[in-house]
Amino acid sequence: MRRRMVFSTLLVTVIAVMLLGLPLGALTYKLVHDESTRQLHGEAELIGAESDTMLEAHGELNLSEFDRDHPNRFIRITTADASTVVTAGDPALNPEAPDSPSMLKATATTGRGTLVEVWTNAEDVQQSVIRAWLGIASLSLLAIGVAVGLSMFQARRLTLPLIDLAVTAERLGSGVTTPWGHRYGIPEADRVAEVLDRSAERIAGLIATERHFATDASHQLRTPLTALTMRLEEILAEADNPEVVREEGEAALAQTERLAETVESLLGRARKSQNPEVEAVEIDPVLQNIQAEWEPVLHAEERRLAITGEEGLTAMAAPGDLAQILATLVENAYKHGEGTVTVRRIDTGQSVRIEVSDEGGGVPEHLAHRIFDREVSGGNGTGLGLALARHIAESEGARIELVQIKPPVFALFLPAGAGGLSKMTGPV
Repeated sequence: MRRRMVFSTLLVTVIAVMLLGLPLGALTYKLVHDESTRQLHGEAELIGAESDTMLEAHGELNLSEFDRDHPNRFIRITTADASTVVTAGDPALNPEAPDSPSMLKATATTGRGTLVEVWTNAEDVQQSVIRAWLGIASLSLLAIGVAVGLSMFQARRLTLPLIDLAVTAERLGSGVTTPWGHRYGIPEADRVAEVLDRSAERIAGLIATERHFATDASHQLRTPLTALTMRLEEILAEADNPEVVREEGEAALAQTERLAETVESLLGRARKSQNPEVEAVEIDPVLQNIQAEWEPVLHAEERRLAITGEEGLTAMAAPGDLAQILATLVENAYKHGEGTVTVRRIDTGQSVRIEVSDEGGGVPEHLAHRIFDREVSGGNGTGLGLALARHIAESEGARIELVQIKPPVFALFLPAGAGGLSKMTGPV
């Protein structure tokens, strides 16, 4: 592109110089020739006047004065009656000589009828024309050089942004999504750079969403899969007892349904195509499912899960998301806590608070203010559970707080059920 721009500029400049220079050269030739002819004619008139003066005063012509005053000329003077014909000047310029050079001639006739003819070498005129043409050619070459220089500068100024934008696009295609932020002072190139920067930000957001989905999915699906595995192990262990097999099979089916709901919820959040629809949810059935899922896990480590507080409460939430949040809090207490895991329901009138606590050592003080940050963990965990739980809760108008460090108490604050009533009431 740079070569094409320089070549096209050079071509346009050469054409412009030719269109201007050739007529200017012809005009210069005519002007120099006309000026030389006019000057020679003036000399002829002056010689004629001097001749008349000499003839009136002395009756003869003093040729030495003509040689002195008009060098490099050949002069012929003819009187009115043609009785006197004299010549002066350089004999080499005699136009009648066989080897005389090209000549320029001027004639003048005085008032007394004296005819004066003056010749000069046309080579002097040609030298003047050539010098003028050389000046025009020099200026033309200078104009062409300046045009080429400016075209190279402009081509560089225009092509470097394109090269830089190509590098930016290559970086973007290779997965480097940091906005480049370069601007070039060219509106069109700056517009492309802005679009690429915005595309980089969008791609970075999409990549981050996909990564978060992968990590969140692995974290959220791990617990249901573990519970499902335990149910299947129970089925295998009690294969001879149909009642136990049936009971454990129904529990495994429930776990499978929850697993499918979790996958659907995660996909919807990752694609941002599914907004959670909150509704009045009874807290007790959700907690019963949590207890049925986690009691075998805790019992295997000689721990237990206790559910206390007021019964019959309702809150505004998405049922599947509420189960995920509470499961995350219970799993956090199971992994990082000790002793009994207690889930306590509290009716505050305008909201429902569900507290999850254990009997462990609590959250380290240096992590207390960052415990909900992504990839922050007080043990060997992934640091994803609490961050994901808070994100889900906040998307539905709820919130999660660490209300006590030792022993640890996490509280989920949910909007009260329909009409601000958090407790279900029967018919009056």
